[in-house]
Amino acid sequence: MDKKRILYVEDDETLAFLTADNLENHFEVVHCGNGKKAFELFCKESFDLCVLDIMLPDMDGFEIATEIRKRNQEIPIIFLSAKTLKEDRIKGLKLGADDYLIKPYSIEELILKIEIFLNRSQKSVEKTTLTYQFGSFEFEPANYQLKNSEKDITLTEREAALLQLFLDNPNTVLKREKILTALWGTDDYFMGRSLDVFISRLRKIIKEETNVRIENIPRVGFKLVLDVN
Repeated sequence: MDKKRILYVEDDETLAFLTADNLENHFEVVHCGNGKKAFELFCKESFDLCVLDIMLPDMDGFEIATEIRKRNQEIPIIFLSAKTLKEDRIKGLKLGADDYLIKPYSIEELILKIEIFLNRSQKSVEKTTLTYQFGSFEFEPANYQLKNSEKDITLTEREAALLQLFLDNPNTVLKREKILTALWGTDDYFMGRSLDVFISRLRKIIKEETNVRIENIPRVGFKLVLDVN
């Protein structure tokens, strides 16, 4: 089986060598140490996942992710960064990243997360098209498409997974820990803050729907309410 191609962007030569050397045991790794050149490479070649440092020459990781998401809403993106502020993590997720690891990171954890995201992407490709109807929307989780007569939106993989989880459990309270485990495979403080970001993004998308809403159940979780008129 052909190895999945990873675009790995890191300007620290020592760290890049060590990380790439480990990743190459599992994936085909294309390393680039310059942000602008990395994005040019992304536009010219095909990759299955992107691993991005944030502090880079010419074009930082946030800028790269922004441009990637304009062209491809589906490819998984993982940030690796020494920037530890909550605001930086939230910014990365709002830009459409699937995860954000703080340096120094565990190479085993990075490999595990890459495998998880690649596996989810493959399952999405192989999955028979399933369509959900709610409110005025039609949702196709296999290709992340959410549309009605006014909008045609391509969700990120994580947004699509969250929306599908809600639609599979309409009018049912979903505990935070259940959602976190379903989407990230873990339940910790940071992922809890990340979940709030994705909930906010889905609420913004459906805010004009009068009979669809995501309710917050204090200290418990969330519920997708579908009113039947």
